Amino acid sequence: MNQVSSEPGQSAAPGAAIRRNPRLIKLRCIGCAREYPLLDLPAGCPHCASAGTPASLEALYSELPRTLTAASSAYKWGDWLPYTHGVSLSEGDTPCLDLPRLARELGIRQLSAKHEGMNPTGSHKDRMSAQGVSRALDVGAGTVVLASSGNAAVSAAAYCAAAGLRCEIATYRDMPAPFARALHHLGAQRVVFDRGFDRWDHVRQRVERDGAFALTNYSVPAVGSPVFGVEGYRAVALECVAGGCIPDHVLVPTARGDLLWGLYSGLRDLLQAGLIKHMPRLWAVEPFPRLSRVLDGAPLQSEFPGQTVQFSIGGSTVTLQQKLAVQQSGGGAIVVNDAGAIEGTSKLAAQGLWVELCAGACLSALARLREQGEAGPSHHALLLLTAKGDRDAFDPFP
Repeated sequence: MNQVSSEPGQSAAPGAAIRRNPRLIKLRCIGCAREYPLLDLPAGCPHCASAGTPASLEALYSELPRTLTAASSAYKWGDWLPYTHGVSLSEGDTPCLDLPRLARELGIRQLSAKHEGMNPTGSHKDRMSAQGVSRALDVGAGTVVLASSGNAAVSAAAYCAAAGLRCEIATYRDMPAPFARALHHLGAQRVVFDRGFDRWDHVRQRVERDGAFALTNYSVPAVGSPVFGVEGYRAVALECVAGGCIPDHVLVPTARGDLLWGLYSGLRDLLQAGLIKHMPRLWAVEPFPRLSRVLDGAPLQSEFPGQTVQFSIGGSTVTLQQKLAVQQSGGGAIVVNDAGAIEGTSKLAAQGLWVELCAGACLSALARLREQGEAGPSHHALLLLTAKGDRDAFDPFP
């Protein structure tokens, strides 16, 4: 177990301005509700892990703003996040686009799309990297390590380069060439494996044996990524609400649920602060049954194998954070196979939006909700378009 504590402002990079949010006071398990000091616990709650029911941690703040005015900090929404100042490549403020033609086709009042592909490295992962790499600097880390063969790898490499930190990434051998090229140019060290669990074992050893800083999960059974990074996704909710986009449904491509939980966490706190009047229903979009099986009664810690070309949301595990996010928001899980993802991607491309396949799956998932009567003519739905399509491992338009 890697446990690190430090005072705000410590930095491994000369001149780096790293400031922890003074309202950040402790961490709490999302499962058993035990509270912890501000340590780095990349395997989540130690108590739940020892009981065989791993659970992620979330940040607790002494108070949160009562308005949605942008902060005076370096991070626009820093008052709602663990760090108010830190490493940045100007992530965030991605557009929330109106798609009226598709709304009419689906028979709903309004359809919006939050285009996270407009982040600096082309995906939503930049939000996690900004906060996570800032945490690494704060605790004096020299090396950041993670397991990823896609968007998270490129994002981490870019933010570590900006921070002056070493970045080591455990990837699959058949990592798509555009991602591998990006890692090379950004100076990250790539360590190659054939099996997913071998990547996680490598990250665990680097963290527990060598003291490297973990940016992603490595536990089996799985939890979400470390808390300081996942909290960065709260800004997606803040941006939407500040821009007047308060939908009835939000559809989120989901593997282990980091984005889904961050979005839920932000919306929950906005609701508690009286800044929104209702909680949007969150829907996890998955390529084969995983979370949907858990919601039907399968054990959370099971393995759910499946095959998909939706590269960014593959994997065989389910986390407590994704289960709680959909249950507590009144949503659920929707399975969209590869054919459905290709169809949705094509329809979004006809609107001028070229996105990765799993983002296109969200549109097909919404059509499914409409058919099932979950989404009605008076409803407003939001699609989370997680990344651009130019690096997707599968070409839906040969």
